[in-house]
Amino acid sequence: MTTYTTKSGRTLTDRDIEALAQAAERGDFPGEPGAFVVGPPGRPRLSEEELVTVAFKVPRSRREALDRRAQSRGKTRSQLLREILERELAS
Repeated sequence: MTTYTTKSGRTLTDRDIEALAQAAERGDFPGEPGAFVVGPPGRPRLSEEELVTVAFKVPRSRREALDRRAQSRGKTRSQLLREILERELAS
């Protein structure tokens, strides 16, 4: 029989895990409920269209300059490049 150790140090066997699974399926959750942790829903969609990757090479010094500019504006490299692209295509 395999044994497992939980993060808290408790040792569980296959039989223990099966019993917990059966209890959960019945809606029986032993112990006191803890705080629920609900994470953010994730990054909002950038577009309703399918997104594709565009990649090209630049000299390292240009990438470093781009990163400095993005950081000075509180943006990521990708955010800054998207803004530059949108401005260019809108003109």
